[in-house]
Amino acid sequence: MKTKLFVITPPFTQLNTPYPATAYIKGFLNTKNIESVQADLGIDVILELFSKKGLNNLFKTSSFKFETSGFEISDNSKRIFALQDEYIKTIDAVIQFLQGKNPTLALQICQEDFLPEASRFAQLEELDWAFGTMGTQDKAKHLATLYLEDISDFIVECVDENFGFSRYAERLGRSANSFDELYNALQQEPTYIDSVLISILKEKIENVKPTFFLISVPFPGNLYSAFRCAQWVKQNHPEIKISMGGGFPNTELRSLSDKRVFEFFDFITLDDGEVPIEELIENMSSRAESRDEKHYKRTFLLENGEVVYKNNSLKHDYKQSQVGTPDYSDLPLDKYISVIEIVNPMHRMWSDGRWNKLTMAHGCYWGKCTFCDISLDYIKVYEPVAASLLCDRMEEMILQTGQNGFHFVDEAAPPALMRALALEIIKRKLAVTWWTNIRFEKSFSKDLCLLLKASGCIAVSGGLEVASDRLLKLIDKGVTVEQVAKVTRNFTEAGVMVHAYLMYGYPTQTIQETVDSLEMVRQLFEAGVLQSGFWHQFALTAHSPVGLYPEKFGVTKASETIGTFANNDIEYTDSTGINHDKFSFGLKKSLFNFMHGICFDYELQDWFDFKIPKTKIHPDFIFNALEEQNDFSTKPNAKVVWLGGKPSTEIFTKSKKGRSWEMMSLTFHDKKQSFTIQTSNEEGKWLIEILTKISVSNSKSYTFQEVKNDFETHLEDFELFWYSKPINTLREFGLLVL
Repeated sequence: MKTKLFVITPPFTQLNTPYPATAYIKGFLNTKNIESVQADLGIDVILELFSKKGLNNLFKTSSFKFETSGFEISDNSKRIFALQDEYIKTIDAVIQFLQGKNPTLALQICQEDFLPEASRFAQLEELDWAFGTMGTQDKAKHLATLYLEDISDFIVECVDENFGFSRYAERLGRSANSFDELYNALQQEPTYIDSVLISILKEKIENVKPTFFLISVPFPGNLYSAFRCAQWVKQNHPEIKISMGGGFPNTELRSLSDKRVFEFFDFITLDDGEVPIEELIENMSSRAESRDEKHYKRTFLLENGEVVYKNNSLKHDYKQSQVGTPDYSDLPLDKYISVIEIVNPMHRMWSDGRWNKLTMAHGCYWGKCTFCDISLDYIKVYEPVAASLLCDRMEEMILQTGQNGFHFVDEAAPPALMRALALEIIKRKLAVTWWTNIRFEKSFSKDLCLLLKASGCIAVSGGLEVASDRLLKLIDKGVTVEQVAKVTRNFTEAGVMVHAYLMYGYPTQTIQETVDSLEMVRQLFEAGVLQSGFWHQFALTAHSPVGLYPEKFGVTKASETIGTFANNDIEYTDSTGINHDKFSFGLKKSLFNFMHGICFDYELQDWFDFKIPKTKIHPDFIFNALEEQNDFSTKPNAKVVWLGGKPSTEIFTKSKKGRSWEMMSLTFHDKKQSFTIQTSNEEGKWLIEILTKISVSNSKSYTFQEVKNDFETHLEDFELFWYSKPINTLREFGLLVL
């Protein structure tokens, strides 16, 4: 019997773009000529819920609570229920608008008498300042998002308390050391959301008729619905084999021993999915019957009533060049909805717009941060993809999806590969928009940032974590606050937005260090070199160096017991005994204001309702760091690249004190303006020739030393010429040393 795979992401992840795991698996299966169909059940359920038919059913389902005494219902939900006809009337038009199909509706939404309004709209007055910088489309998108969030609040209170746009029943999946709570929830009658999900799944299973059902579970908020899907298929199509893979099992289920899990799933695979899936398909084929033993790659299964982990496959994992291009076919790419939940510019990029997702490299080239899962394959096995192959995949995906936006979802994109990719994009004359995660390392020079910008890079996000040099050293981040300031300046001046991940509560972090870290962040925003940020509290994970060797970091685990289900987040106490939770509100409130360029003159104490020490950071620390001049020395092996075009030239004669000599005027045309430089005739001729050689469109690259040698075969005093005014002008307009 021919194998046919059905690969899904269960509800919910993102509304605006598909999570890429199923597209990666489908792309790989294509290389093996294995038939597969994929689906994002999250967007399917959302579109079913948020429609005229869906809201009609929703209000009918909730009506008994309004008609029966004994239920406490908030005034907000009563208002939404009373306005149900307005919601039903407007919902389809709003969804079409958020799908980009009905842009003229923005004008009506912005008049603020079109959409019914409940409690989410109370924050509008506070956000009036934001709309001054937002266009009509963006303002309408934000108002439409508030409208959907009002309906979401109604669903949570009156229909299904576990509902959330980007996660479902997340509490059941987060730190679930025991399977008991999740198992008990699965024995209950399906919820309203479950019934919508199951009706969609039933139709898809009947249409696809798969022999093998793969469920990718990236996050805790996908776990409950993954089990609900598996449960329904087991009950109704026991002949279909079911496997779970993805980010959640990779990090949480590595010590799985609860056999009840296998009432729902036949297999759970870990880490890269290609070979594990290939072996499972092989085991289901008629050829496997002749084998003495079935082969498995990193797979849990039930054998003789016990959970076993098998890794007896002789196959090596595939190289990144062998796994194929992610394939987004089958997914309803024109039906995803872009929302603007909050005005944080980086968070907005995650939720607004359609992004093709790719990785520049498997794993992390740094792989040392002590809070990170560096012991697991998805971090520790580093393998970059060649820039030319990356560009091939980008071009394939543009043709397939019609979208030229790319989010490279690397843990930290390697600077050398980013440089090679940017050059390849420019050489191929691709018009793309892209962003990624980085480390704020010194490789990101002013010129490299300009190159990245020229290739279409619009934003980077990176971990500043704790803005304290002692703690950055303890984290083994490999950067200093001063270095971060310079790198963020380089990106900002190139026109690339910078977002910083910020951390508080790292083991041994003192209150003084938290306060000083906030002061560093305040200064970075005041200097204008950071545009976006987000504070999160340190969490101890089982596969990080802190989790593996807690005694080295002054940490004591609450328990050494290994759960029978999920094991990742670990409860702990640290030697300081500080309650870091209390800093959360003040850190986030101050950052919200700093992101909007206000309140830099507030005392740090003003953000907290408890006493904090004064900062020990010099008020001009960041300013002074940015004032330091860069070293003028250039490495001989640095690449020299010209991004501009050919100049038009004019020869003229210059005279002084009875002497005259020929000069050359070279006029260049930049996208924004034209500019002219003047050199001697000989230098001008050499310059035209060398700019042609080092043009970004040229296949051969030239080093700084080669450019110097070339100059010195014709002329003298290269250094004097290189640091002269004409060359300095060209450096501003696309002559880069990388």
